Amino acid sequence: MCPDTTAAQSEPPPAREVLSEGDIARALRRIAHEIVERNKGAEGVVLLGIPSRGVELSRRLGALITEIEGSEVPVGSLDVTMYRDDLRARPTKTPQQTHFPAEGVDDRVVVLVDDVLYSGRTVRAALDALADYGRPRAVRLAVLVDRGHRELPIRADHVGKNLPTSHAERVTVRLADHDDVGDTVQISGGGQR
Repeated sequence: MCPDTTAAQSEPPPAREVLSEGDIARALRRIAHEIVERNKGAEGVVLLGIPSRGVELSRRLGALITEIEGSEVPVGSLDVTMYRDDLRARPTKTPQQTHFPAEGVDDRVVVLVDDVLYSGRTVRAALDALADYGRPRAVRLAVLVDRGHRELPIRADHVGKNLPTSHAERVTVRLADHDDVGDTVQISGGGQR
């Protein structure tokens, strides 16, 4: 009798780690340096995290830029829930808090921060939301992971890791301050690569 291999084939492969805690720390330090270099310092920079993990990443970037430049960078959050174009297709999501630094965003270089860049629709929603709050001098995008598959003409200015994926795969970011587990980025589904 032949062993039954269909059961083993139907089980999804286990998630595999693509970024460890150390990898994430190095990627964020590099992004912080890139932001400072592109802006020729930290003057006029505002970091806005897109909830939920983008907020924690923006805080970490702010601390790193402060460490590099010796001056504090304003950090805030920008909820995009009500600006999404897929509200009818997705389950209702509770809006998160939007918090802008006292300096506001007018005539500043706003760096939007998110964990994963995929279709670009979240970033488009963030641009729409930001337009309701002011007129920045420039808007840039920093992401921990760019997994491809853009549906809109949007690209990140600062990327921690480019991670080619299939649509069937899932990229999961876990951050210690948000998820009560160590920092990690994992990929699952879609078969082994």
